[in-house]
Amino acid sequence: MLPLKDKVALITGSSRGIGNAIARRCALSGADIVINYRKGGGSSQEQAERLCREIEETGRRAVMAQADIAVKDSVKKLFGEINEKFGRLDFLILNAAKAPFKPLEKLFERELRQLVETNYLGNIFCIQEALPLLEKTNGRIVFISSLGSRFYNPAYPLGSMKAAMESVVRDCAESLRDKKILVNAVCGGIVKTDSFKVLRQFWEHIDMLPEELFVEPDEIADTVVFLCSPESRGITGQTIVVDKGLSNAVCRTAVKK
Repeated sequence: MLPLKDKVALITGSSRGIGNAIARRCALSGADIVINYRKGGGSSQEQAERLCREIEETGRRAVMAQADIAVKDSVKKLFGEINEKFGRLDFLILNAAKAPFKPLEKLFERELRQLVETNYLGNIFCIQEALPLLEKTNGRIVFISSLGSRFYNPAYPLGSMKAAMESVVRDCAESLRDKKILVNAVCGGIVKTDSFKVLRQFWEHIDMLPEELFVEPDEIADTVVFLCSPESRGITGQTIVVDKGLSNAVCRTAVKK
């Protein structure tokens, strides 16, 4: 059974980390993939090329699309390419994110603008440009959030934008209801991606958490595929938390090293 057979999925920021895992899982579920990366000529492009080859080896189509979602003209070009190469879009997975690890009160003006432009405006630009295509397919929008949307971390300003986007998910679920577009979010727990190496410098004792509380990228990806599949047709405007139960208890026993 391939729940996403012959569908087309765009995953923003999919050259690495969680986005990479989502792209792979969607392809294995039968979808053709648009791999988005922000900057050309660097490691992100190399990883996108590698992912593209791997997906094509599974028998699915994969297209690389360089675009900075914080720039509206770049987003317009991105969706123009999708329309030209596929002529349809079934799933918009909003995964791209960019922010420094430092307290909000210490952010420079350029960092504040980047925080909002990439992690809020960029997602809105994508939703706006995707609508003409998603209307034709009764498509789905899935936003990738994190526990920073609801729990304080002194060096994680991205959390405020994640919280804002969870509100956007709720609002768009209602405003797009008549267009039969379902909108949901997946709120991931602590995932050991590239950014975790930096996060551990600011989150004291994070390495003392039990190993079973860390989430695998594939576990986020599985939930995304579910929200894109017919079985999730009764869910809209919701944020599903995938954190191995980390947020269930205020107090936890640290693991002795």
